[in-house]
Amino acid sequence: MNGELDCVFCRIVRGELPRIEIYENDDTLSFMDINPAAPGHVLVIPKKHCEDVFSMPDELFGPVGAAAKRVASAVKRVLNPDGISLVQANGKGAAQSVFHFHIHVVPRWLGDDLKVNWANVPGDMNEIQQFANLIRTVVRQ
Repeated sequence: MNGELDCVFCRIVRGELPRIEIYENDDTLSFMDINPAAPGHVLVIPKKHCEDVFSMPDELFGPVGAAAKRVASAVKRVLNPDGISLVQANGKGAAQSVFHFHIHVVPRWLGDDLKVNWANVPGDMNEIQQFANLIRTVVRQ
């Protein structure tokens, strides 16, 4: 892979691949995960290519964290889950599948038995779009 040229998330940022956008600002982009671990699963990324937390400039971590908090608050208001997991993996051993820093915002329900390393199973695109519409409205408030 050739860094940001081939990076799927960089291609999403550049508009070369489709996205179901939730929130965007100068530094970050948030969009629905099309292989959701749970209904309402959102990804939050820096627009600048950073392979992992270790390559991310310190000054970028704050804006990404703030965007993740904003998205998590919107997901909580919309879906009212029992909890929300913010998951961020670094490296193959942590099951990082896309080597561009990202935070998963995953709604959780008691008894959902969701494992941290979930399988990538395509979700129902209509359901993903419905959750996106609801969360997008709240996150921009």
